[in-house]
Amino acid sequence: MAELGFDGRVAIITGAGGGLGRQHAELLASRGAMVVINDLGGSVHGEGGDVGPAEKVAKEIEAMGGVAVADTNSVATPEGGQAIVDTAVEAFGRIDIVINNAGILRDKSFHNLTPDLVDPVIDVHLRGAFNVTRPAWVKMREQGYGRVVNTSSGSGILGNFGQANYGAAKMGLWGFTRVLAQEGAKYDIKANAIAPVALTRMTEDMFSEMASLLKPELVSPVVAWLSHEDCSVSGEAFSCAGGRIARFFVGLTQGYFNPSLTIEDVAEHLAEIREVKDMKDFWEPTSLTDELAQLAETLGASGM
Repeated sequence: MAELGFDGRVAIITGAGGGLGRQHAELLASRGAMVVINDLGGSVHGEGGDVGPAEKVAKEIEAMGGVAVADTNSVATPEGGQAIVDTAVEAFGRIDIVINNAGILRDKSFHNLTPDLVDPVIDVHLRGAFNVTRPAWVKMREQGYGRVVNTSSGSGILGNFGQANYGAAKMGLWGFTRVLAQEGAKYDIKANAIAPVALTRMTEDMFSEMASLLKPELVSPVVAWLSHEDCSVSGEAFSCAGGRIARFFVGLTQGYFNPSLTIEDVAEHLAEIREVKDMKDFWEPTSLTDELAQLAETLGASGM
């Protein structure tokens, strides 16, 4: 097929000073997109700030012949989100793509979580996506076109020990994506989510011997496709890891029906309520650890 390009398209990518965001930015820019490199330049825990990472990536893209501007506003406030969108409009005159990638970690088992560990994580991941997408959405509706890609996580969709704050924010992004897909349909605005598994500074202690296979650049082609005008799906979520792509989905069993339902009915028919009759075409991981174990088998079987 013909090479997919982004000529004339403007993309905002949050958290693009390194890791996944940087890879997304470089790929889109190499295909003709004009890119806003947003990054506060803080630590993994969301502390501090530095203009360096955003400016460095923007300059690298320009050196490769691309077009990019740096932005260091915080996604964690509505004012910051508006400022990021203003940067795109002032520099390029429009906004076509929002990739919500910014994130921080403040992991702790649930019984040890305190507000200073919860609030910033929700503010950056979940509210951050609201704060940036909301002003961009106004522009997208006016022009009758847009693409939004939200960065969810298996830690939210499946759960992961010690990440109640992070998991809640990431699952919230999945619900956010579903609503955006419905509300954006008549304006040709498509919204999708990814649940990436990749080696970055946020995950460098997680993957042991599998880490070298989980290259961030193997996630970016999925993000680029979901950002493209030819993208044919909306409201979906994709696990992206080491070159393996799979769709997450919400499903229902056939269940049990009784118009006079009692507590005892629920207990007696629990197996019927929960039963999935055909597991041929999909499987049901019970946690992020379960997904990673299956992924390790897949990557191992590929001969990598």
